[in-house]
Amino acid sequence: MAAEFIKAIKEHQSAFGLGLTDEQITRLADYYELILEHNEFLHLVAPMSPEEFAIRHILESLTLLEYLPMSAKLADVGAGAGLPSIPCLLVRDGLKAILIESKEKKAKFLDFAIESLGLTTRVKIVHNQFEEAELGDCEYVTCRALDKFTEKLPRLLKWSRKRYLLFFGGKNLSLALQKQGVLFDQKLMPMSEQRFLFISQR
Repeated sequence: MAAEFIKAIKEHQSAFGLGLTDEQITRLADYYELILEHNEFLHLVAPMSPEEFAIRHILESLTLLEYLPMSAKLADVGAGAGLPSIPCLLVRDGLKAILIESKEKKAKFLDFAIESLGLTTRVKIVHNQFEEAELGDCEYVTCRALDKFTEKLPRLLKWSRKRYLLFFGGKNLSLALQKQGVLFDQKLMPMSEQRFLFISQR
């Protein structure tokens, strides 16, 4: 499985404008194997091939790096398996993050993953609803797979205040952002026709 994952990263990274080192790819493969190990019981991600996981979850997550300064601090809302933040942390040493996850089992997985991957000095796990989490000096807020994302969007916008937003989603999220009066740019994910990264500097 890991060999197929590594092959897919190497084959498709150029489509995402990436040039990952072998060491970075190995770290990403370690993370992939952690998810595989726990996915049957925790349902962290939908079942898929190593190639699809590499493209949809890892390479898409890494599109964030284009919009993050080298030493940025990021809040990942509804972090779940740690996407999109953990892949970014694994390939850029200057990043720091708060991972916010309300489900206890997933929050425990995040604790385990962060320790296993050697990220404990740069990451804080918050097991709570996002409204109860303190953003502190985080300049960026990202969200990729929050349950009922469009329904929660007004509360998320109020909570994040004037921070830089990096949200993943489709047409429904685009319409919801417009309805809330949010000005944004959008980037279509490589190798996709319907998944976007929405970028808003409010």
